[in-house]
Amino acid sequence: MKDKKALKTNLIFAGVLLAVALVLFAVLQLRPTGGTAVLTYGEDGQTMEIPLNKNARYDVDTGIYTIHLEVKDGAIAFVDSPCPDHLCEGYGWLSRQDDWAACLPAKANVVVMSEGG
Repeated sequence: MKDKKALKTNLIFAGVLLAVALVLFAVLQLRPTGGTAVLTYGEDGQTMEIPLNKNARYDVDTGIYTIHLEVKDGAIAFVDSPCPDHLCEGYGWLSRQDDWAACLPAKANVVVMSEGG
């Protein structure tokens, strides 16, 4: 009798865990992704709007250096920086509204204007 009760309890527990896992999976898969970042660069402050919902690499000539930005999984980062100090790479991946990074030698900065999630 104890074995049947334990089995029933284990099956109910496993079912609840499976249901929770399915709900979490659905929430993570169906949430909006992306957002928008704005790159400002060069002597005259040109701007470029960058969507964060599509993985891509952007190579932008600022007139001083060609900077490299990578968009991946709803975030953006300076990568493979040609500037002498590489500090811009240290900002890491930006994904939240108002996150920002700058490459001062290249006269460039990027700001996340809106989040996707």
